[in-house]
Amino acid sequence: MCGIVGYIGKKYNALNVLISGLERLEYRGYDSAGIAYVEGKTLKIEKEKGKISNLKSAIDVNIPSNLGIGHTRWATHGIASKINSHPHKVGKITIVHNGIIENYEDLKNELINNGVKFKSETDTEVACALLNKLYEDTNDMNETLCLFQKRVKGTYALGIICDDDYNTLYALKNKSPLIIAFGENENYIASDVPAILEFTNKYITLNDGEFAKITENKVTCYKDNEVINKKINEFEGSAESIEKNGYEHFMLKEIFEQPEVFKKTVFKYTENGIKSLIKIMPDFKKYKSIKIVACGSAMHAGIVGKSLIEEYGNIPVDVEIASEFRYKKLFIDKDTLVILVSQSGETADTLAALEIAKEKGCDTLGIINVLESSIARSSDIVLYTKAGSEIAVATTKAYSAQITLLSLIALNIACSKKLISEDEIKEILSEIKNLPIKIQSLLDKKDDYKEIAKKIYNKNNIFFIGRDIDYALCMEGSLKLKEISYINSQAYAAGELKHGTISLIEENTPVIAIVTNESISEKTISNIKEVKSRGADVVLVTTESLNKESDFYNEKIVIPNTHKLLQALLTVIPLQLLSYEIAKLRNCNIDKPKNLAKSVTVE
Repeated sequence: MCGIVGYIGKKYNALNVLISGLERLEYRGYDSAGIAYVEGKTLKIEKEKGKISNLKSAIDVNIPSNLGIGHTRWATHGIASKINSHPHKVGKITIVHNGIIENYEDLKNELINNGVKFKSETDTEVACALLNKLYEDTNDMNETLCLFQKRVKGTYALGIICDDDYNTLYALKNKSPLIIAFGENENYIASDVPAILEFTNKYITLNDGEFAKITENKVTCYKDNEVINKKINEFEGSAESIEKNGYEHFMLKEIFEQPEVFKKTVFKYTENGIKSLIKIMPDFKKYKSIKIVACGSAMHAGIVGKSLIEEYGNIPVDVEIASEFRYKKLFIDKDTLVILVSQSGETADTLAALEIAKEKGCDTLGIINVLESSIARSSDIVLYTKAGSEIAVATTKAYSAQITLLSLIALNIACSKKLISEDEIKEILSEIKNLPIKIQSLLDKKDDYKEIAKKIYNKNNIFFIGRDIDYALCMEGSLKLKEISYINSQAYAAGELKHGTISLIEENTPVIAIVTNESISEKTISNIKEVKSRGADVVLVTTESLNKESDFYNEKIVIPNTHKLLQALLTVIPLQLLSYEIAKLRNCNIDKPKNLAKSVTVE
């Protein structure tokens, strides 16, 4: 949500770097964009409502500049407009800002009483005005930033330029992601690695309460105005990894990357058989219960994980929505393991839940995709998914990677507690080797899903039904469809149909029914027959072993059999591709759905 990029150096023209970086950050979601840049001895600001292309057409990117900051804004305080867009300038200070200043009204009233006049409705302009006032009082940027941290409550990642020094860029962070990247005689700031990956893959992450003074050939980081040393990271991917590489959309590319993502994620834990799995993962036996805390698709992955961990690990698991977890009465202690699941590792509600869990004395485990992200740094234990950069707003490969690790956790607990036989372990390890081939076989049926999509893409309501782990997959399938096609889609536990929801089924209403669990398949099929008898057009998703000819469905998707521990990783593939094909037929902006953001870093 929102994006920051900044550049200082002479190797490239700052304007080109800023525009390129902002375009790389479009996936985060935004409704206006702007840049501030130094031309000669003057700082200039350009900003526009709407797409970056509007901004790009308003500036001459060939203007020579060695210093600049840019921003894509997602409207929070104040409507999406040119005047509310970033950057903001007050006096000698110009800033871009991600986050929310919680006490901005009190600060604004104080500043108004001191003669400051505001142009916008934003909390960001208040932050800028406060910085300018503090700088007027101190004439020292380091001291200004330290005082700012003491005065401001909330979340912020700031890129800052001071008129008194056009050879320095400042960066400041609290609970909103910000990195500093290194080139040769040039340096960058950004809210995410893709913004700078075209230029360098070397970066450091700022922790909360830290700030940096950045020139073209030096980066100095501070905590409480004391110099600190930082570890330099190298991003594992390449610039090519964030390109479409011939695919029409990033989402389609990322769906098709899932066989490789599964192999990369699972290899480290199983390369030497089950012993390496137990050795690398923590000892789960010491916990009496597990809480999985996440948002959106990561939460849906957690529900799949709950089913598998309870069945194979014989330990109670609760799945909590992070935004609810942080405000409810909690019954957790040192015997509870709290698992935080987040693709970005920066999800605000999940990060807050992590802090609460630590306060309660719980061990915390992060399932994270981004190296050295906030949740990864703060968790006691980190298991990294190997999904690589995910650019499409609607997650696919990261969700699958999360399920992969949760499945391995279930297997680890079952093995360490000796709840599973040697023969079954061998079967699972064999299926792990074969799974990428089976995923690919489903991807190869893309045209089949397209034909099904043609029959239902113009409907206004679509329902998903299933039981147990299939219901968890229904929730993800329904969310994916809503996210990118804007169709009103609902997921229901199949057994709940008689409790009111079946009244919504009308003639030709599409119902996507998932049946992969043989032990309860007859129960689900009975529910499918109920909706069919009321005129529903049923798309059945089932396994080869449960595939039988019948008249209770209109269309059928058959997925290969695998071990139950891994079945969800196959079942989700057709749901992702079906959503994609429906959205494409509806001419939707698949990679950047309206009103959605990739990384939700504020409440």
